[in-house]
Amino acid sequence: MDNLTHELQESLYQGFIDKNAPYTAKFKPKLLTNNVAKNEDVLSTLMTELEICQTFMFAVAFITESGLAMFKSKLLDLKEKGVKGRIITSNYLNFNKPKVFHELLKLENVEVRISSAEGFHSKSYIFEHSEHYTIVIGSSNLTGNALRVNAELNIKLTSHGNSEIADQFKTQFEEAWESSQSLTQEWIRSYEEHYVPPLSTSTSGIKNTLQIKPNKMQEAALKGIQAIRNNGAKKGMIVSATGTGKTYLSAFDIRSFTPKRMLFIVHREQILEKAKKDFQKVLGGDEKDFGILSGSSKDINARYLFATIQTISKNDILVSFTHDHFDYILIDEVHKAGATSYHKIIDHFTPKFLLGMTATPERTDGFNIYELFDYNIAYEIRLQEALEEEMLCPFHYFGVTDFTLNGKIVDGTSQFSMLISEERVHHLIQKIEYYGYSEEKVRGLIFCSRTEEAKKLSLLLNQVGYQTIALTGENSRQERDYQVKALEQGKLDYILTVDIFNEGIDIPSINQIVMLRQTQSSIIFIQQLGRGLRKHNSKKYVTIIDFIGNYKNNYLIPIALAGDYSYNKDNIRRCLKDSTYIKGISTINFEEVAKQKVYDSINTVTLDSMTELKKNYYLVKNRINKVPYLCDFLQHRILDPMIIANKEKSYYDFLVKVGDTEGTLNDAENKMLMFLSREILPGIRLNEVVLLKELMKKKHLNFKSVQVLFQNSGLSSDKHTILSTFRTLTTEFYTGGLKKAYHGISFLEYSSNAVSCGEVFSSALENSYFSKLLKDLLTATSIKAKKFISNKPLTRYEKYRKRDVLRMLNWEEQMVDLNIGGYTYKDGKFVIFITLEKDDNFKGSQIAYENKFKSEDVIPWFTTSPRTMNSPEVEILQSCENWTIYIFAKKSDNEGKDYYFLGEALVIQETIKPVEKHTREGVLKNVVGMELRLKEPLDLNLYHYLK
Repeated sequence: MDNLTHELQESLYQGFIDKNAPYTAKFKPKLLTNNVAKNEDVLSTLMTELEICQTFMFAVAFITESGLAMFKSKLLDLKEKGVKGRIITSNYLNFNKPKVFHELLKLENVEVRISSAEGFHSKSYIFEHSEHYTIVIGSSNLTGNALRVNAELNIKLTSHGNSEIADQFKTQFEEAWESSQSLTQEWIRSYEEHYVPPLSTSTSGIKNTLQIKPNKMQEAALKGIQAIRNNGAKKGMIVSATGTGKTYLSAFDIRSFTPKRMLFIVHREQILEKAKKDFQKVLGGDEKDFGILSGSSKDINARYLFATIQTISKNDILVSFTHDHFDYILIDEVHKAGATSYHKIIDHFTPKFLLGMTATPERTDGFNIYELFDYNIAYEIRLQEALEEEMLCPFHYFGVTDFTLNGKIVDGTSQFSMLISEERVHHLIQKIEYYGYSEEKVRGLIFCSRTEEAKKLSLLLNQVGYQTIALTGENSRQERDYQVKALEQGKLDYILTVDIFNEGIDIPSINQIVMLRQTQSSIIFIQQLGRGLRKHNSKKYVTIIDFIGNYKNNYLIPIALAGDYSYNKDNIRRCLKDSTYIKGISTINFEEVAKQKVYDSINTVTLDSMTELKKNYYLVKNRINKVPYLCDFLQHRILDPMIIANKEKSYYDFLVKVGDTEGTLNDAENKMLMFLSREILPGIRLNEVVLLKELMKKKHLNFKSVQVLFQNSGLSSDKHTILSTFRTLTTEFYTGGLKKAYHGISFLEYSSNAVSCGEVFSSALENSYFSKLLKDLLTATSIKAKKFISNKPLTRYEKYRKRDVLRMLNWEEQMVDLNIGGYTYKDGKFVIFITLEKDDNFKGSQIAYENKFKSEDVIPWFTTSPRTMNSPEVEILQSCENWTIYIFAKKSDNEGKDYYFLGEALVIQETIKPVEKHTREGVLKNVVGMELRLKEPLDLNLYHYLK
């Protein structure tokens, strides 16, 4: 029996007979649903199957632009690999819009036909592999909602190529294919002529948030504003993502506050008129109550005055108002309030309440915007939360590869002549047309790297039939306003610019944003992406096309998209390989070459320089108005404390360098914090934390009390784990260089039946500053530990250093020497570490083993040399009785010293055999090779990343 047949039989057995089979079969049937809480959706499975299939066949009645957009990047990658597919769809109920059929014709490696069957309502996805088929069938059409949001039920089945069910599906598809007609431009023209939209074509799930009554966010924010006012605050800030309705929110609060006079300050005149109209909708009243103060209008006696900062900050204008003229002042885009003009306003007026609103309070110039508002943050909602609450227009982000010439990428850092070359312009047009936009008419913004590029590209685009204009800082406000209206009215296709439209411009109908420049900061990235996130009845989603070149700042892209500012490289990689953190029908897609450019940036960038650490330190300090501690970084999701722990001996040492200590420590105290920072802070096991906290209170515990303590805390409480905890906190576990580094550190003393607080530790606890730093570190550890399973030694897919693994498996002491890609075994535990991609640092006498996954659950593996079939470890692996094999892997040494825990494995016995391998110097050495099979197949996102 071949391996495939065996695996299919086991999968069928587990799927239909016994769910408690010895290990999880990778081909077992699976129910596919959309579950936001578990970060599961139907789309992920379809994308994974596309990644590994040889060809595919979809039969889906209904297709939307948004649903099709989710696949475009992957289908383009498949085209480059020579993978083709077929799609059968329909005109049933006129659900599919004519534009969808135009979009389908763009897929060069996909042949599309229209079913001639009356009432065609199929929803099936068939993926052909070398010897088997994967079939997904159920309720999900190819729409954004069906694949990511709706309550759907689908079943995923895997079948041998020779099976009856595979034959039935293939036959059914082929019969439907033969009776269908090819999708052509002529067919689409005929369809357009007779097309009558169904009564309701709303499939986007977008809810109208711009109503006269507050939406969910606005209700919460209004309560937050009132709460700080009830506490006596006269100032407050709202931090809310672009497009979430901040203007309406402020109008609702004004309606509640009922001021005698209100001042609303903006930094661009073109915003004033719309803000005034929005307030009128909410407040009602006479037209004369609402006025504008700008260069062209001076309605200074209006009850509700909408002013530009440029006008009201002029001395002659400002002094015409008394200090208490306005009861309530609002400042929009308040992150700009560090400018002198804003300070003049704030210093002059004494309103009963001052409200600042911004989407991006972080600043890079050192000015503390939070201090200006007495650190009163009434409410905060960022991009991720706003998308989850369906307050923003969904988006499809595509990270695409910039133009390549002679093997080198042309990007914003290239010579100007290359930026505007005919080939690059053609590449640009190909991408913006392929990835498209929502609905019938493009209204796009193109952000360029420099002014000359914007101007020249506009001319070149116009020459090939587009209607575009370049707008820069050189253009007057009137010219900008005129061209923005032209874009909104459909008279322009694109406005090309550099930075002037990053913020302060409201064009809700924007349905495509093109980033033709490198990402300078995550703030600017979100500002530019945010230009398209306002909802509008002319679009269902916005397309973001980001041209990625050889930029050192590419690592900022996943940081910005995920809103993860921990600066932990592993977190950033996870955001890149798994984008399920984006909620709703929004998706994040990278072409393969572009994705590799981002990985390269992550691997090479230095994120732990003292300059970077201090910058992030002051971001948190400015926000909370006190010296931040490790828990503060975690609470505000800025900077992973482990970065500081790996950079300095302890957080105390970091505070000394910053000059913000609130006490002093002696060397012994600091050394204890150093140990805890490096060994305990990662959070991989909470036993040490729980025990230390108890010893700080009781000083002495018997063995039974420790066992009960661990049990009550939901932790492993067997005697080996308890002893391992003791040996960790006495540092007995550590050997070699770490034994020297941790010499003299001991938090406790223990015997066979009791444990007590160590003398040095007891003395240190008398220092209140040490106790404060210790409690903060232990609490931060508890927060970080939430991602680990508390009552199991290892958590699958989390990362561990080699010494961490041995400690979690209750080794009595750390192994001094574990070779890269090495292994060790003891007491029934066989631990294997694999580095999948070898670099050039391997010495000539070493073997650069080729450990390439054969599938999601099988990987070849080799012993060290010289080894024979009679070597001790090989004999163990040939029987494996009473032995558990643990597999750890990392992609390359660029990822650092941590390895992913992939799970437990079995040896495929028939694959064990002696092998000769060449060293880098060409010397033949004897090793033993075999294949290892994981008891549970890998998560496919991680599998593709490692592969």
